[in-house]
Amino acid sequence: MDSFLLQATVYLAAAVVAVPISARLGLGSVLGYLAAGMLIGQIPGIGSETQDLQHFAEFGVVMMLFLIGLELEPNALWNMRHRLLGLGGLQILVTGAGIFALSAALGLDTGASIAVGMLLALSSTAIVLQTLSEKGLMQTSGGRSAFSVLLTQDIAVIPMLALLPLLAVHVPVRLNPDGSMTRTAVEDAHANYSLVQDLPGWGVTLVTIGVVAAIILAGIYLTRPIFRFIHASRLHEMYTAFALLIVIGIAYVMTLIGLSPALGAFLAGVVLANSEFRHELESDIQPFKGLLLGLFFITVGASIDFPAFLARPWNILGLTFALIAIKGTVLYFIGRAFGLRHRELWLFTLSLAQAGEFGFVLISFSLQQNVILPSLGEKLLLVIAMSMLATPLLFILYDWLSQRFADRVSDAPEDEIDEQGPVIIAGIGRFGQIVNRLVSSSGFRTVVLDNDLETIQLMRRFGVKSFFGDPTRPELLRAAGLKDAHILVVALNKTEDALKLVKLARRERPDLFIIARAHDRAHMFQLYAAGADKIVRELFDSSLRAGRYALENAGLSEYEAAAAEQAFYAHDRHAMLELAELWDPNIPSPQNEAYVKRARELEKDLETDLLSAIESRRGATSE
Repeated sequence: MDSFLLQATVYLAAAVVAVPISARLGLGSVLGYLAAGMLIGQIPGIGSETQDLQHFAEFGVVMMLFLIGLELEPNALWNMRHRLLGLGGLQILVTGAGIFALSAALGLDTGASIAVGMLLALSSTAIVLQTLSEKGLMQTSGGRSAFSVLLTQDIAVIPMLALLPLLAVHVPVRLNPDGSMTRTAVEDAHANYSLVQDLPGWGVTLVTIGVVAAIILAGIYLTRPIFRFIHASRLHEMYTAFALLIVIGIAYVMTLIGLSPALGAFLAGVVLANSEFRHELESDIQPFKGLLLGLFFITVGASIDFPAFLARPWNILGLTFALIAIKGTVLYFIGRAFGLRHRELWLFTLSLAQAGEFGFVLISFSLQQNVILPSLGEKLLLVIAMSMLATPLLFILYDWLSQRFADRVSDAPEDEIDEQGPVIIAGIGRFGQIVNRLVSSSGFRTVVLDNDLETIQLMRRFGVKSFFGDPTRPELLRAAGLKDAHILVVALNKTEDALKLVKLARRERPDLFIIARAHDRAHMFQLYAAGADKIVRELFDSSLRAGRYALENAGLSEYEAAAAEQAFYAHDRHAMLELAELWDPNIPSPQNEAYVKRARELEKDLETDLLSAIESRRGATSE
């Protein structure tokens, strides 16, 4: 027990130090966890005894798959079937076939080659999803395509686990001189928890199908009544207890028959996705998932066998590079075939080029079923670990390629603008798209400009006429009709570009009405000083609407909440103009005495104004 607590203390302390440093360096949290694990792995007495902690940390992957399943209703899976079967299925088949061919060429037998092809065709769901989320890439087309492939791979592990026993070439037993048979060390290591050791291959397959069906049926018919019983008890902690019971119980059942606990948790999550208690489950599991997933990455780093690696480094590195090259090549051409281009194609290719954590599970199961030899299993473990360790570096390569591509795009020839209108919209991202739809649908002609070629091409596919070019260039603005335009909407993403455009437009056309988007209060003050007439803060209106809904449900009537919203809006517009006069870009706001003093006074005035508006509306309605 003391040893376990010491291990946990060292692991958590290393994470607290290494992960923030890695994040500050722009390398992401995953590389920080892996680096911490690699350092711990060299500590005598701690790094060499990670087995128990690794089993505990693997629950992070189990919980992550359970949460992914909760996000995917069966209907959503059905709607994704073409991408899952096409993009994901093709990736597994082609990658597996390529690795199978290479393995056979290197002298492995057919069964072992198939097993190696299957387990190396998988990618790391844990690392890739974590990194995509951190970098804000999940909603890009490349990120969504990568998620589809990962989801297909996670589902495919079930038939892979069912197929592996059928690949066994001989029974893993040893004949003793007295005629009795003894299990090999590999099988004996699993004898304590596996219920399928003595079953033939077809028997293991039937048990696998039966357990999966039992999990699905239990999720449909048993969990909802239990949740309702817990809800009636009014004991909130029981939600957490039952959520953990679901995950841990399924993991244990799957372990008893030698299946992946994570896949069982994923299936249970999908089944429970339609439950009215889905969000309660999600909130209860989320904290445990984050902590244990980080611990899992640390144990992966600590489990790298450096003596075995140093005994044949070039062999392991060569195999790792070959794996990444084969998978990357397959992913690149499949991505192109499914319409991915440029940065999105590179994101899809590089994010999935490694092997995954389910490879560890399949290697263990392959050894248990005597499909592969222990020496091959050891080598595969090193290759998978090294490829996972390379994943953050692949994302760094993507960032570099993405920037290079962006630089090339910016050098592309600008469009020749053949239209002019009373409204010029600079920037056609999420903000600019809504403005353009509202104005153009109301019968006013707009001229849309943007310096992102991919965005322009996307807009044109949807019938939105727009022009590629840098809106901050005077020549482009003049070609767009700045001389005769009535309104300029500045919706550029970069704050410095927005400021530059406002200053340029005000200098060229002092009478032009300029509407600009501000990212925050400081940016708003800068735009005001640059000459913008109306400034819209990104989250102001949506936050105000959310506050109104909160007031309505806190006890105010709909009319009283609307009065408070209107009073707040009017007060804020007046206050921002006053504070803009006091704001100094050379002095941080907390150190600007005049600014702070007036802001405090205005905050007191706000409370008075809101209470007065609510009372006034209350009196009017009572009459």
